[in-house]
Amino acid sequence: MTQKLSIVPFIVLAVITGVAFWLSTSVPGPIVTEGINSGDVAWMLTSSALVLIMTPGLALFYGGMVNPKNVISTMLQSFVCMGIMSILWVTVGFSLAFGDPLITTSNGSFLGDPTTFFMFKGVLDGKPWPLAATIPLALFAFFQLKFAVITPALITGSFSERIKFTSYILFICLFSIFIYAPIAHWTWHPEGFLFKMGVLDFAGGTVVHISAGCAALAAAIYLGKRSGDSHPTPANIPFVLLGTGLLWFGWFGFNAGSAVGAGTLAVSAFATTNTAAAAAGLAWMFFDAARGKKPSALGFAIGAVVGLVAITPAAGFVSIPASIFIGTVASIISNMVVGWRAKSGLDDTLDVFPCHGVGGIVGMIMTGIFANGAINGVVTMEGALGNGLLFGDTALFLAHMKALVIVVAFSFLGSYALLYITNFISPLRVSEEEEKMGLDLSQHEEKMLINSLLTKEGIVK
Repeated sequence: MTQKLSIVPFIVLAVITGVAFWLSTSVPGPIVTEGINSGDVAWMLTSSALVLIMTPGLALFYGGMVNPKNVISTMLQSFVCMGIMSILWVTVGFSLAFGDPLITTSNGSFLGDPTTFFMFKGVLDGKPWPLAATIPLALFAFFQLKFAVITPALITGSFSERIKFTSYILFICLFSIFIYAPIAHWTWHPEGFLFKMGVLDFAGGTVVHISAGCAALAAAIYLGKRSGDSHPTPANIPFVLLGTGLLWFGWFGFNAGSAVGAGTLAVSAFATTNTAAAAAGLAWMFFDAARGKKPSALGFAIGAVVGLVAITPAAGFVSIPASIFIGTVASIISNMVVGWRAKSGLDDTLDVFPCHGVGGIVGMIMTGIFANGAINGVVTMEGALGNGLLFGDTALFLAHMKALVIVVAFSFLGSYALLYITNFISPLRVSEEEEKMGLDLSQHEEKMLINSLLTKEGIVK
């Protein structure tokens, strides 16, 4: 049975390849150049590359924190997303998120038509996306792809060291289609129901981090605890620091790139991103020290990432001083949730929910408090809900609270259902023997040199 299931991914790829060959005879029409700004194109090409480098950064960040015998498997779970999501996005993912509305009510649409841009039909020669009118549609599509790549990769930290690789592939495909794409459509498509509700999510606090964090919580609950030591010594702290550096670097594309142009809004988002990360890294480290712990490299790294998460939905809507407050508060709250999680016995391996889920939730709430039309005219344009709660308006804040409940419930319950379906098709957990051996060997027949050296010394059991 296991062997038969292992053949399925190859068959699926072969079918997609066959369809691609069949469609390769149809060539695009004239490429749209009217209204395209070369400066915006250059910045968005750069931003797309910056966002992509975040996934290898995440691989190092996560890989450095797990047991040495699981480093390769943990890192591969991030890297394989770059391959799987790229193909899935080209086939149906972009259409589901940004295609013509398929499921529509009086309040807005809920999903895109998967045939709109099937196999990127009409993307290369299509008109620019309405909210990114100065760059080609293909560039917008590939910029958005990078968000679709890193979102399922974020979830992997919650079930590291105990998930079967083939089952993991199935789950992230289902998650991307049934959780990520709908939320992206709701939030970023002009006809999406959250968009029409007036919800602001500049760069993915809702779409990426809340969805991934709640899916991570569902996965940690569904898979249960690891059979061995649930608090192993991190394999490589320098890996974590290097990963943090790449994430911080790439996040400028993530947030400033979401301005979809090389203008003052991108500069503002760039500034708030850096400031929030700095404040959060320091807050985590100093908060630990204030409670009698030693200031640690791991603490600063985790805190900085929490700050990046929290500022993501607000980056293009709030002032630079507000970003300090957002980073600091999010870091302290996430730090406390990590402590509560540890006492609860929930085995969220790398604290994905306390950092990304809670960080995203804090960021969404803070956006409803601090957003101001002086930073971004979208906040107070005709038909918008107005400024944040701090400036006397309540509509935006209340809309964000309502949307928060919807997204958390949908991503958690939906992901839990997908985990159940995945486990029914292909068992999610490795055997206790495979877990003891380590996933590097049991799943991939590979191992780090340091792993073999530590084993000889009797350090890794």
